[in-house]
Parts: sequence; structure tokens; C-alpha cells
Amino acid sequence: MKEKLSKIIKKVCTKEVIFYVIFGVLTTIINLGVFYVLSDLLKWDENLSNIIAIITAVLFAYFTNKDLVFHSEAKDFKAKWKEFAKFISGRAFTMVIEWVGGALLFLTPLPQMISKLIVTVIVVILNFFISKFFAFKKTKK
Repeated sequence: MKEKLSKIIKKVCTKEVIFYVIFGVLTTIINLGVFYVLSDLLKWDENLSNIIAIITAVLFAYFTNKDLVFHSEAKDFKAKWKEFAKFISGRAFTMVIEWVGGALLFLTPLPQMISKLIVTVIVVILNFFISKFFAFKKTKK
């Protein structure tokens, strides 16, 4: 049993996953921080604050994922543009999930930041799989 668990941990805890988690945490901090500043400190509408926070976090995530996590193989402008479009498409999909999930959870008695955190964790997990298997998919050699 211990050996099986060790194999699973080695398979899951790759350098790519560890870096994704680190930058995912930083992306989440940026997302939550921008949301907090706009909604709580500046008293902007929570849904507008949420959209701005998501967009800011997505741009940060693109550059860190492209260069530091998945090590983009795109060389020319066309390949880079295609990769960026795939990344943004994936993030647009999860942005809708995050926005709708946030809007629904903001209607509950949960504190805003707890609602935002719940949705954000779900989105980070989805984004890993979208980035790895869609946006930054390695070409077979």
C-alpha cells in the first residue's frame, strides 16, 4: 500500500505540477487581491470587480504558464498566436464558469471572499488540464 501511494505521489508531483501549483497560487493571490481592492476598498460592484480580477489573473497566468510551467514550443508568430488563442479560449470558458459560479455564490450567506475562493480553486484545477492538453500541448516527435 505504501509503495502504491509513493508511486502515485511521484507520478502526480512532477516539476510541471509543482510549478503550476506555485504559479496557480500566485495567480489566485492576484485574482483575490484585485477583487478585494476593487470590491472592498474601492466599493466597486462585486461582479465588475470579479471580471477585472479574472482578466488580470489570466494575463499573469498566460506568461507564467507559457514560459515557466509548460515551456512553450511555439517558435514563429503564427504558432505563438495560435497557442495564445487556445489559452485565451480555455480561460474564457473557465472565466464564464468563474463568473457564473461567483454570481450564484454571492447570493448565498457565505462571505464574498469564501465564495470567490471556492470558485477559484475549481477554476485553477480546470485550467491545468486545459493548458496541458489543449493550449500548450506538446507536439509528438
